[in-house]
Amino acid sequence: MKSFYGFIIALLVVFPFSSGAQTEHPALGTKVSSTDNSFTITLLNRKQNYSYAEASTLDKDIRSPKSVNIHPNGKKYYVNSLEGGKTVVYATGNNDKLKVIEHEFTEADSLLWAPSSGLYPFTHYKKNLNTFRGKPVESAFSHGGRYLWVPYYRRSYDLNAQDPSAVAIIDTQTDSIIRLMETGPLPKMVAVSGDNRYVAITHWGNNTVGIINIDSDSPSDWHYEDCVTVQKKLTLNFSLAVSVNRDVNSGLCLRGTAFTPDGRYLLVGCMGGNGGIAVIDLKDFTYLGHVYGMKTNLRHLVIRNGYIYLSINKEGYIQRVPLDVFYEAIGRIENGKVTLSDWENCKVAAGARTIDITPDGRYVVAACNFSSRLVVVDTESFKEIARISADSYPVGLDISKDGRYVYTTSQGRDGAGGNCVDIYQMEY
Repeated sequence: MKSFYGFIIALLVVFPFSSGAQTEHPALGTKVSSTDNSFTITLLNRKQNYSYAEASTLDKDIRSPKSVNIHPNGKKYYVNSLEGGKTVVYATGNNDKLKVIEHEFTEADSLLWAPSSGLYPFTHYKKNLNTFRGKPVESAFSHGGRYLWVPYYRRSYDLNAQDPSAVAIIDTQTDSIIRLMETGPLPKMVAVSGDNRYVAITHWGNNTVGIINIDSDSPSDWHYEDCVTVQKKLTLNFSLAVSVNRDVNSGLCLRGTAFTPDGRYLLVGCMGGNGGIAVIDLKDFTYLGHVYGMKTNLRHLVIRNGYIYLSINKEGYIQRVPLDVFYEAIGRIENGKVTLSDWENCKVAAGARTIDITPDGRYVVAACNFSSRLVVVDTESFKEIARISADSYPVGLDISKDGRYVYTTSQGRDGAGGNCVDIYQMEY
């Protein structure tokens, strides 16, 4: 009984329930303005798979969409349908569907696989390892948008996400998968360094981060540099017959991931444990320690315009600190930790998940999951200026390079809401 209550407490810490939350499907055309009318956000369109009555927006390929990424050229966007095992490609503007990329493989696809790095041995499964359906999670572009990296939550046969998963590399010129590489268990976040030298794959499943060298323009040259352990690598030995909730049985629950602009460090937020940001030195691929002091249950991390911005899931906050202040804190890490107390706080709404910042740095937009809202924060005052309804429950988000549009994904929770991509227009 004690272990059961411990499981429930852990579940609430990572994904706390929101009392009174109801499923929402806001009407197209819904508009909200700031009090001084300097900012307006309008729900323009959507792609959804919950209402046959709204035939003009219906798309059956949208199934539990986890993330959305707008191509750097602004001409198309990519939606990862987690449970559908697909990445759906749309044209911006008219939202026509351009391609459906299936994440299903057999031994016939063996030529797609990069040589094994030796970093990720299989410990529970031995046969037909490369015959599976992948569950696409997040994405990131490399090489100026030429390639899109899409890690899989797990291979379909791996019930409890405890053996190696994989990452697909999509050539955005053909919108087809041209390379597959192994990863550690349960990868969620992927990030690309500003100098296009490294890709980081963050493994929620066992407290590790894989570092891939992509310095070459040829995908056949890409290779793993290392797999870095944050504090302690988990030993995974779950039953092969009974499903385990791996969203909470995953140690530090590594999530938000970003390279510093100077290319020296990789920062990884911890959604579980005592929170904090893990610092990895890219000079020799070593874990230096944790920076603490921010609120716990840290979900997303963005570095922009001289600041580090965080989303705090449980309490619903956006926090920030100047990057140079954070660098100074790294220099003070002792015995694996340091506390930084200089964080600014802006209360948004429950379940703050993915955040992004307009290209001019003026506004932060947050997808707030439990409250089914998008919240806009003015970075000059660091205060909320607008919030607008979203299809329940938003999780992924991206802002167009011209700063005019916000795309969000609503994945759903506990069998409610979800199956929707919302498209908003911002005027400011």
